[in-house]
Amino acid sequence: MTELQKEYGEALYLLCSEEGLDAAVLDEVTAVAGAFEESPDYVRLLNNRALSVESRLQILDEGFSGRVHPYVLNFMKILTERGAIADFSGCAEQFRQMYLKANHIVEAKVTTAVALTEAQKGDLVAKLEKISGSKVLVNAHVDPALLGGVLVEMDGQRYDNTVKHRLEDIRVRLSEA
Repeated sequence: MTELQKEYGEALYLLCSEEGLDAAVLDEVTAVAGAFEESPDYVRLLNNRALSVESRLQILDEGFSGRVHPYVLNFMKILTERGAIADFSGCAEQFRQMYLKANHIVEAKVTTAVALTEAQKGDLVAKLEKISGSKVLVNAHVDPALLGGVLVEMDGQRYDNTVKHRLEDIRVRLSEA
């Protein structure tokens, strides 16, 4: 993440949190960042210096006015004016990280061999919240190569209770014996 992304994302977060808009704006910046990733040509158009700044700002108005909070639209305009609209996703990520920290939410990347049921996911979240002492947001992934079990990466820690890991551990122990 660049310094610009950190600085601008933090500024937007602080503005929105002061006004109690942080949760709503988080949803919007996440959606806009996703739209920009799906439409890189749109971002290139907004960065095209062959178009006047006014034209590029008009494009933003036509695309987003009334669809996102004015703070988000104005934020995109500032980035466009500075030729930094391509940094929007990084700014959105900084906003997200600050939101999670301020709300005591920890992210957990959970990888399993098969998709978790909602009940399993709920049980896992409860256990992880007990371990971390914070609210946990689970990002679930499936990797059949794990064979079974669960791999959790959370708050700088790695909890590997997968069949693949256990088999590797047995292999190492047998080779040492």
